[in-house]
Amino acid sequence: MNENQVSNGNANSYDTRPWLSSYPANMLTEIPALRNTSLVQFYEEACRKFDLRTATTVCLDNGLHASLSFRDVRTLSEQFARYLKDHAGVRKGDRVALQMPNCLAYSVAVFGVLKAGGIVVNTNPLYTEREMIHQFSDSGSSVLVIMDLFQDKLEKVIPQTAIKNVVTVSMGDLMPMAKSLLIKTVLRLKKKVPSTNVTTTPFSVALSLGAAVGARRKVDSEHEFPESTLEDVALLQYTGGTTGVSKGVMLTHANILSNIQQMEILTAAAVKPGEDVVMTALPLYHIFAFTVNLMFFLGIGGQNILIPSPRPISNLRKAFEKFPISWMSGVNTIYNALLNEPWFIQNPPKSLRIIVGGGAAMLKPTCERWKKATGTYILEAYGLSESSPGLTMNPYGIEPRYESIGMPWPGTLLRCVDDNGNPVAPGEPGEIIAKGPQVMKGYWNRPQDTAKTLKDGWLYTGDVGVMEPNGYFRIVDRKKDMIIVSGFNVYPNEIEGVIAELPDVLEVAVVGVPDEKSGEAVRAFVVRKSESLTEEHIKEHCRKALTAYKVPRNVEFRTELPKTPIGKILRRELRPKV
Repeated sequence: MNENQVSNGNANSYDTRPWLSSYPANMLTEIPALRNTSLVQFYEEACRKFDLRTATTVCLDNGLHASLSFRDVRTLSEQFARYLKDHAGVRKGDRVALQMPNCLAYSVAVFGVLKAGGIVVNTNPLYTEREMIHQFSDSGSSVLVIMDLFQDKLEKVIPQTAIKNVVTVSMGDLMPMAKSLLIKTVLRLKKKVPSTNVTTTPFSVALSLGAAVGARRKVDSEHEFPESTLEDVALLQYTGGTTGVSKGVMLTHANILSNIQQMEILTAAAVKPGEDVVMTALPLYHIFAFTVNLMFFLGIGGQNILIPSPRPISNLRKAFEKFPISWMSGVNTIYNALLNEPWFIQNPPKSLRIIVGGGAAMLKPTCERWKKATGTYILEAYGLSESSPGLTMNPYGIEPRYESIGMPWPGTLLRCVDDNGNPVAPGEPGEIIAKGPQVMKGYWNRPQDTAKTLKDGWLYTGDVGVMEPNGYFRIVDRKKDMIIVSGFNVYPNEIEGVIAELPDVLEVAVVGVPDEKSGEAVRAFVVRKSESLTEEHIKEHCRKALTAYKVPRNVEFRTELPKTPIGKILRRELRPKV
């Protein structure tokens, strides 16, 4: 057996690994034993090491910004952990939902939950009441930390869940007093913060209560909280399913720590510990930004520049002007939008070194224009929530291949297989399956779904790809009907279910269509019972039940929809012909 082959447990079968020959010189092909026993130990070690260096900075569109040091993050997260444990009753394994855009409180809340032995449940702040109820109920979350801008939904949501404590965060929290007061005053005058009759605890109060517990007890925190292990679940990252039912991906401490170390190996030649500055325009509740921007950069002592919202794209301008951004992660939508901004093209950041693209396919024209404008390459990566997320990437130090998702991360095996699970030849399309230490433990309380996706340790991605002879991979199609809008997964069945609620809808099918700005857009095909049903009527109904990016961009009315002989609607017949 040569160095490019590895036994898969069958004495007569091997997985070839041609990508090893394509790796940059001296790059490790496997990850060493994990250095930390949990994410708690990981972040506390990083906070001690980098101490007073700036860990995280939130930068608003007007340039107003505020920061926390690594010491601040550790101290505040410990206070929040004490609040969760002593006042909210959180015990090891309890789920705590976080529903916030990028803000200073996010990292404090995440590490506070982990310190208390809880499981983080990332939740999109733009979710509708229906989506919130499902995720909170399915996860069994007992505590919710939510940005006050979205608290108007609480009265209908909370009674239908097991949530007992609600903590509200303000965008001005953890900022110096003058800046905090200014932001809170402006939001109040603009009536941006809705009222609620639900009993809540302000984040600042929760921290004070936690600090009081520490002052009163004066105990060693290492012996105050439950000890987490590598096999404990750290994160429930919800993703859609082919049935439209959102499932909680169980990611363990080991899964995320493994992905962090894999990225360290991939970017070792580019990392400047304690010096790098990363722009975080993607939301931290998305698994891409959670692992890459929050976790990985914490470990290397990087400064995270948080953008609460990248829309409009001009919201990034002040951050580029004020900070020496050296790293950036994003989706094609963000990079394409920046390339259409005169201020960015006329004065591109000179400090940029590493640009990572993922979440959706990077388009070749965008990559070429970016290289011409900034002199840097976009390194396309690929992964899923089920893999923490990284599986492949165009490694740093080698000119990236456009329209390629790169090579498997160190310690990761990839295959392309046919419908029977047998490997196909290089150059032939097949479903991508993966095996590695970053692959999920399974789906929360869904053993049947887990069994369909994890088979003999292999993660079946549902994406159809091709492995080239040199070990590079590219995506050619999606086995599932998933639509990716600006990096977010959208599942047709969920949208079809909402549209079908309308009494004048006879049949409905939803597909993704190419879109220059968002990669893909949602299009609905409807057979209606009454001519009184309009496109705007359907969209308005969807807006009430679905997050904005799931709402159909357009609706096309048909007299009938294509079907199989047994009556199943053929979505593939509705997609634009390429």
